[in-house]
Amino acid sequence: MNDSPVTTAPNGLPSQYTLEQVWKRCEGPTETVTILQGVDLTVAAGEQIAITGASGSGKSTLLHLMGALDVPSSGKVLFEGQDLAAMSANEKAHWRNRRIGFVFQFHHLLPEFTTQENVAMQALIAGMPKAEAMARAEAALAKVGLHNRVSHRVTTLSGGERQRAAIARAILLEPAVLLADEPTGNLDQKTGEAIAELLLQLNQTLAMTLVVVTHNLDMALAMRRCLELRTGVLYEKNR
Repeated sequence: MNDSPVTTAPNGLPSQYTLEQVWKRCEGPTETVTILQGVDLTVAAGEQIAITGASGSGKSTLLHLMGALDVPSSGKVLFEGQDLAAMSANEKAHWRNRRIGFVFQFHHLLPEFTTQENVAMQALIAGMPKAEAMARAEAALAKVGLHNRVSHRVTTLSGGERQRAAIARAILLEPAVLLADEPTGNLDQKTGEAIAELLLQLNQTLAMTLVVVTHNLDMALAMRRCLELRTGVLYEKNR
């Protein structure tokens, strides 16, 4: 293979994320399992990056480290020069709420609430007045094409609409970064293509960094930068 281990962002822009020799190990009952092996990565603000790899290669683990949902066994994950592992639990929670949007394979919407109420929850958790949070939620739903589903219960939405609502929730507070873990994994091909197109559009219109973990090769190839994890080592996919 002609792919090369990742070192720095290819466009020469100032870094937003810097991962320095990141290792992740998990202690099992009889052995230590190494998930990530000395990952180095630089991500510039506004980039769109796909991370591919076989199941169990460490893709989601890497994304969780970038979202401060986990800490490395050794090495550093820096965001705008700040070591995420050095933050307190409260600092991490505040940072995630304000700076990071998450989209997962499962939408995690609450069935007893309307679409707008589900989307507004992140702002309410952040302490925003309800009227402002609901107005922001309505605007976010319009950005993802759900302006006509604002007052609907999420149980009445299709799978693609539910994922759009989850994306609206993720962009509600205008995060600097959107981290998406298999966002099209539960969708049919046509709906998945529409969701992939929406994420790329939001990357452009909202000027936010987009990092997507995916098995969807069409989606990965549509993004400007494609990385692959193999046995815990991150490679830049040459095109």
